[in-house]
Amino acid sequence: MSEEVKGVATHRQLITLLTEQGAQFRIMEHEPVGKCEAVSEIRGTDLRQGAKALVCKIKGNGVKKHVLAILAADQQADLSQLASHFGGLKASLASPAEVDALTACVFGAIPPFSFHPDLTLVADPLLFERFDEIAFNAGLLEKSVIMNTRDYLRIARPELVTFRRP
Repeated sequence: MSEEVKGVATHRQLITLLTEQGAQFRIMEHEPVGKCEAVSEIRGTDLRQGAKALVCKIKGNGVKKHVLAILAADQQADLSQLASHFGGLKASLASPAEVDALTACVFGAIPPFSFHPDLTLVADPLLFERFDEIAFNAGLLEKSVIMNTRDYLRIARPELVTFRRP
């Protein structure tokens, strides 16, 4: 799949879902940027309301699972907390091939929604405590969504797990 096409289906699926669910959201088109700091500046949003998406692999203790872990863009993930939450021994970032298979998006464009049955969605609660809206790349590096935080929680239904570094 070419880089231009990758993410288009995910973007359409996301916008359809948000529309059908009556979410309060807006789409922004901008330069294709994957870095949280740069894209929040372009969007005119606070870095702390950016939703950073990490595709992680959890292993050990008989656990083998993929997790889409969402946290505020100004935070760093503690993957060992994530592993222990699921009963695993270690967690690592998924390979580019796994990310492609599970999200159909390039790195930096993954929205905080799981559309794959083998990708468990978790989110660190801090992201939802500071702002009424969250912002994220919407399947494509050049498209962002800014949406109501309560609508996100209602529609995406992530399991809330604290996994940020102190």
